[in-house]
Amino acid sequence: MKNIYLIGLMLMISFSGIAQQLDQMNSNYFEMRTYTANDGKMPDLVKRFQNHTMAIFERLGMENIIYWLPVEESDNTLTYILGYPDAKARDRMWQAFSNDPEWQKVYQESIENGRLVREVQEVFMIKAPGLNDHPIPSPSGIFQLRTYYCYDGKINDLQARFRNHTQDLFEKQGLKNYMYFLTVEKDGSQPKLVYFLGDSNQQAYETAFDNFRKDPEWIKARDASEENGKIVEKVDAKFLKTLPFSPMK
Repeated sequence: MKNIYLIGLMLMISFSGIAQQLDQMNSNYFEMRTYTANDGKMPDLVKRFQNHTMAIFERLGMENIIYWLPVEESDNTLTYILGYPDAKARDRMWQAFSNDPEWQKVYQESIENGRLVREVQEVFMIKAPGLNDHPIPSPSGIFQLRTYYCYDGKINDLQARFRNHTQDLFEKQGLKNYMYFLTVEKDGSQPKLVYFLGDSNQQAYETAFDNFRKDPEWIKARDASEENGKIVEKVDAKFLKTLPFSPMK
């Protein structure tokens, strides 16, 4: 009985720490960066992040959120999310990073046999209001990163549907809600909704998501929300797995 009590207490402490992660985040402005590695260079890129880059980011005030590799092995990319106090701080921190002597030394040593990165894509984001009130769930074995493109003027309708229905219906099927963002479009256009869901493995995820799509409660909520027209024009979805050193899992 004593051992059972101790195990239960340890689990409560562990899950409590996980649940507090989102509350403890200091960032208000986020950047999702996707690196396409040159052929054969992904192991070196991962090692550079693990051994050097992440620590330098942290030293300069950036917040390491999550680091992923794609499940599809032919997709030669590494995706991660950083947090900053605000947009101006982001630019200032990256300038400091570029000029940092430690980073310059690490970078030059890492490319002695060729550059590691062929291309970098950046997406700037803020937290989606009202969609991040849940605690960060326990670690997942698989993630799906989902990006929603809305018809003109429909982004608020989409957020309302997630806030009032979709998030709870995901949880009903066993899917885990992680962070929800709105993109910051430099041209002032309508933002996209970006979020990621988790589950134990890809088969479990696909089964749960299929059950969500067929759920009469979801169908009713979707149809009611679209009485004045369709909301979502298209969705990009990609399966990812966290790297062992990722802060969020």
